[in-house]
Amino acid sequence: MRAGRVFVLPRVHVEDAGTDPEVTVVVVRRAAELMAGHPAVNLITSKGEAATQSVFHFHVHVVPRQEGDGLPLPWTPQHTAHPGAA
Repeated sequence: MRAGRVFVLPRVHVEDAGTDPEVTVVVVRRAAELMAGHPAVNLITSKGEAATQSVFHFHVHVVPRQEGDGLPLPWTPQHTAHPGAA
């Protein structure tokens, strides 16, 4: 994994990370293996529409980061600095 992001998802359908903890463990373990060689990474998943879940099949985003990459996340000050940010 170099630039961009990778999605890690289970081979079986589960709606979100809380549906089946055993499946969640396997997916998060694989995501951890992918992020191990990077100095900075966001690991992102959501459960429920109120938490911004829009795809109702559990998956994890593995997003490599670097200082000053400008990626706004909803809980960071830079998110509100961008016009049109929701």
